[in-house]
Amino acid sequence: MAVIANRRSVMTLFSKSTCIHSHRTRMVLAEKNINIDIANVDGPELPEDLMDLNPYHTVPTLVDRDLVLYDSRVIIEYLDERFPHPPLMPVDPVTRAQFRLALFRIETDWYQLAEQYDAEGDRRLSSKSRKMLKESILASVDLFAAKQYFLSDEFSLVDCSIAPVLWRLPIYGIELGSQAEPIEKYMKRVFDRRSFQASLTELEQEMRL
Repeated sequence: MAVIANRRSVMTLFSKSTCIHSHRTRMVLAEKNINIDIANVDGPELPEDLMDLNPYHTVPTLVDRDLVLYDSRVIIEYLDERFPHPPLMPVDPVTRAQFRLALFRIETDWYQLAEQYDAEGDRRLSSKSRKMLKESILASVDLFAAKQYFLSDEFSLVDCSIAPVLWRLPIYGIELGSQAEPIEKYMKRVFDRRSFQASLTELEQEMRL
């Protein structure tokens, strides 16, 4: 997967093709049309340069000249500030804080459960985790229905973080059911975006085949 752009850059992103944190980072890159080298890290052994750069030996890791970032939320907020157009966070401090709180809750309530899929050797979620994740997503159905995107009529970093979770629901074994119509409409709206399609690796495309 390559991100095509008309901007010059010397940035490199170390990314895993099925990693949910890498996915949301790639989505921000595609949304902003940023030119970057993406180094896929899919084998059991990490590249030596990544191990030297990142003391935690994790992906995604962003290298921008002398700057090395290795937390996905730090990375996406940095990209939004470094490449301000289109903006993916509100300018107003109060609304911005609300969006950051939403990001925190998504990571705490959804990502921590979703990450168990990659952590388990048999690539599945426990029935308890599936139930918790499904209920947590459905608890937000009114927020999905209220505006075109999550908390806003403008696409944001929050949507870049939600979409990778919703895209993976089939492989998690989760069906949201009839009460999730606003979420289904939201998913179609986001999944049809050019940036979302550009963010998908081949393995991620296969998650919904």
